Amino acid sequence: ILLRLAPGVDPHTHKYNTTGTVDSKFGFTKTTWEEAILAAMSAKNLRLIGLHMHLGSGIFETDPWQQAIDIILEFVARMVKKHGMPFREFDLGGGFGVQYDVNKPAPPLSTFAEVITTALTNKCRELKLPLPKLIVEPGRNIVARSAMALYTIGSIKNIPDVRTYVCVDGGMGDNIRHAMYGATHEAILANKPYEIDDQTVTIAGKFCESGDILIRDTTLPVSNTGDILAVADCGAYCIPMQSNYNAVLKPAIIMVRDGKAKMVRRRETFEDLTRCEA
Repeated sequence: ILLRLAPGVDPHTHKYNTTGTVDSKFGFTKTTWEEAILAAMSAKNLRLIGLHMHLGSGIFETDPWQQAIDIILEFVARMVKKHGMPFREFDLGGGFGVQYDVNKPAPPLSTFAEVITTALTNKCRELKLPLPKLIVEPGRNIVARSAMALYTIGSIKNIPDVRTYVCVDGGMGDNIRHAMYGATHEAILANKPYEIDDQTVTIAGKFCESGDILIRDTTLPVSNTGDILAVADCGAYCIPMQSNYNAVLKPAIIMVRDGKAKMVRRRETFEDLTRCEA
């Protein structure tokens, strides 16, 4: 096993995506680190081989990793000397930022890799620790930009001097990210890709919640009922966080490669929703 430690470092992301601070449900806090290490080392059915941490998601800064590595490795050095703690693997988690907003570019993965490996190498050398096997979890960074969600525009509600709502046939049931933690996405009208974005609108879903917003204050060409809205960067958490809220059916998923399309998940039916009912 690896024991997950919360290093008490703020990665400066949304509070719902922050997992490595002191006030977090994740990981052992500093006051219980040594106790947890001793319990794991003495358990007959466990074999401790290293440590794990995860600072959060959507992190655009590199300093939090530097700080967390220093904090945890200093603890490791004490535990190795005091208890002979094994430290063969070190999993730093993931959370590397992805550019969901066209105006907010994320550092390339190579930047994170350089900071992490340099910090780990230098600190191990300083503390005379052997280099552990380094593990990272870059899942979102790999898949987030691989998918788009397509919606059909329905009603359009213009409130003079307030806001224009463009409503679509989906929403928080298939992408709850904005409702949960204010996530942003970019969108275009797929059937009007070259028209000028000259209208500021808010994309609203069809679910019975005022918080059912997909994108707030984005720019689009003049939209009409029946237009197809394409929302970018839906390849990471949109699909696994989908639900049947309001008894709405989940959409189909189409994989496209080399100009060929293949359905990899069919659209749900109402029979699917009632299948488990006695």
